[in-house]
Amino acid sequence: MILPEIDPIALQIGPLAIRWYSLTWIAAFFTIYYLLQKSKDNLDAKKIEDLMFYGILGAILGGRFGYMSLYGTEELLSNPISIFYIWQGGLSFHGGLIGVLIACYILSRKWKVEFFWLMDKVAPCIPPGLGLVRIGNFLNSELLGRPTTSSWGVIFPSDPSGLLRHPSQLYQAFAEGIILFIFLMWISRKPKPTMNISGYFLIGYGILRFLTEFFRTPDAHIGFVAYDLLTRGQILCIPMIAIGVYLIYYSHKINKLHNETVS
Repeated sequence: MILPEIDPIALQIGPLAIRWYSLTWIAAFFTIYYLLQKSKDNLDAKKIEDLMFYGILGAILGGRFGYMSLYGTEELLSNPISIFYIWQGGLSFHGGLIGVLIACYILSRKWKVEFFWLMDKVAPCIPPGLGLVRIGNFLNSELLGRPTTSSWGVIFPSDPSGLLRHPSQLYQAFAEGIILFIFLMWISRKPKPTMNISGYFLIGYGILRFLTEFFRTPDAHIGFVAYDLLTRGQILCIPMIAIGVYLIYYSHKINKLHNETVS
């Protein structure tokens, strides 16, 4: 399939330009907001609004800072203000995750609730938003897949070599947006110890991202970073998985000690 060259600007009103990539972020925002509202957790409307505002702010700022620090170091050093060029794309999930964690930590202190209690409520609602942003990557013809001979390969207009490539953005949209969502909904269907669901989120995302990265072309200026096999994104997923395993182990350990103390 030859992907047509899509104008990144969906709507132009005078000097105001609305981009497709921005629309996928807006769609992600409202999807997560809807899921938080429909959840049966102890978060009122005002808290959900605050959570969305600071969460999105943390995701964008953290994602941009993380991308420029991990993937765009040379550009950042040559042009420091490029860190604010959000409209160009270039947001790192791992940096965005740290930004969201900081925002949720601040809110948990403000609301006087446990940090991981809050994260356990938020985590299952995040995947559909991730999937929508990956669709934005596909429409932007960015984060191209590796060459393939498969019948579902795509020729991207941004690819100067015109190669048939895996639509890796859609693979990741399906994995991060649908599979991870179903997995977390299944995990959270019954009460779990605090920080348990957060741990499963880290493990689930880490594994799915690690696997789908095998279909994605590494950043040209970085390439493979381990044994000519792994990308930087895959390397960053390894500590995510390890932390997730520890959180699950620790949550059960604390829960067991609590039950023994009560009994």
